[in-house]
Formats: sequence, C-alpha cells, structure tokens
Amino acid sequence: MSTISYLFSRPPQWKTRLRGAAVQAPPPLLPWLNETGSLTKRLRGVYGNTLAVKLLFHHWKPAFAEECQALRVPHHRYQLIREVLLHVGDKPLVLARTVLPEPTIRIAHRNLSHLGTRPLGEVIFAYPDLELRQRYFSAAVVHCWSAAVQSGYRVEQTVWGRRTLYAIHHQPLLVSEFFLPAMLEAYAADGARAAQALTATP
Repeated sequence: MSTISYLFSRPPQWKTRLRGAAVQAPPPLLPWLNETGSLTKRLRGVYGNTLAVKLLFHHWKPAFAEECQALRVPHHRYQLIREVLLHVGDKPLVLARTVLPEPTIRIAHRNLSHLGTRPLGEVIFAYPDLELRQRYFSAAVVHCWSAAVQSGYRVEQTVWGRRTLYAIHHQPLLVSEFFLPAMLEAYAADGARAAQALTATP
C-alpha cells in the first residue's frame, strides 16, 4: 500500500470534460458526476440517515504531484490527506479523497481537520463563500487501486469518478469522489426513488 494513500497504488488520470466516443460513463452515473451541489446531500436524498462514513486514511503526507499542481502548492510540503468510504450498511457506495493544505485548514478555523466520520460536504457547503473552481473526471483502471480496495470493494473494472477544486476564503482544497459498482446496482434496485433523487433540483 502506498504511504500517501490507502486508496491508490498510483494516481488516476484526470480530464476536464466528459466528451467523445472514448469517454462513456454509464448513463446513471452522469448526474452524480456532474452534480455541482453537495454529493452528501444528494446521497442523503436517496438513503436518508442510513448513509455513513468510514475513515480509511487521515494523515499529513505529501500529495501526488498532479494534485499539488492543481492546488498550486509545493510538492515537498505536507498536506492533510483524508480518505473515506461512504456506505449504507454493508453496501459501499463512494470512495473519496480530500487534500487539504494547511492554510485552508487554518482559514477555516480548523473545522476541516477534525471531521472524524462527519461527511466533508456537510461542512464545506456551509461556508457561504465556497467556490467551485474546476471539475475533473476520471475512469480509474483497476491497477490504479490498492490491493486493499480491489479486494475489499469489488473493484474488478474501471471505476468512474470526479475531482473538484474548491476554495474557501480563496484557499483551495481538492476533493475526489469515485462511484463504486454498488452505485449502479443500487440505482437499478432502487429504481424510481433513485431516479427522482438524481433529477431533483438541489
């Protein structure tokens, strides 16, 4: 396992748009990938308070070089890296990775460094000056993932995800969210309820 990530053995590749024949995310995932509001809020719209967070990794470590480039921070500096699983019971839904530079934590009055099992979205979307600066997309192939993720969460194929560069008080943070196979299974099983949540106005 990487010493700077529980989730990844190597960083996934990111693109700034989902276009072209080679980019074919499953249609049920498109509303999730393009959501501009709180992913936590939308998930709670489907699953209510049964949605839970499992903390997988929470350490001050150097981020991946490409993440540092997106954040415009020096590669040698340590950032707070937080990786979690969003799940409902034994159903794993979303793997998420957040990279938090120290100035961002400081200006947010350190609320972001003591989240525990509280969803990040419930905190950052409470800031009135939250900015969404850039959205990226990825189809993370199997060998990007750690052995623990591949075996623990049935990652046997490409996993689609999005990454968002936010800013609070003009200080950046990077949030990556990947939708596990159970998301598609849940969509099919929950039918109209999930479809209604996906198309509802945030």
